[in-house]
Amino acid sequence: GFYTNLLLAQTPKHILAQTNNNTEIHCELRKEHAGVYWFRWSPERQNFEFLIFSNLLGKATYGANIMQDKFSVHGASSHTSYSLHISHLHASDNGTYYCSVSQSSQLLLGSGTQLVDVLPLPSKTTQAPRSKKPMRCVTKSKAAVKKGMAESRLRLPCKRGLL
Repeated sequence: GFYTNLLLAQTPKHILAQTNNNTEIHCELRKEHAGVYWFRWSPERQNFEFLIFSNLLGKATYGANIMQDKFSVHGASSHTSYSLHISHLHASDNGTYYCSVSQSSQLLLGSGTQLVDVLPLPSKTTQAPRSKKPMRCVTKSKAAVKKGMAESRLRLPCKRGLL
């Protein structure tokens, strides 16, 4: 079975990242274990997917169909601190990531980190196509109501496609 547990402290709770960037998720263990597992819950695919296991020696075992250049685990020499690095983010990486350890034939899960990948903003601002028609600006007259003031002219900004 799967259980969330206070033996694992996972940070951050949420990551908002841009496509093609990298990110990392941290997992602190209260005591040393034989290694750490990483899983992802994908709401789009409605599945809980095994990503990677990293043992005390740093040897990684990957889940089925997991790209090895996308995920890597880095552990501290204390064997109680691990980070999952995710490269070249894409919308398909969206989901909630969990670090996990095995204890008494059970998998204990961290609190989870929700990753949302967003497309980067365009590097250049896009402009509306220019019209071939000449542009005209409208000028309106406004009569001065107070004695002694000359007639003032109010210039309105030009708007495309209105004339």
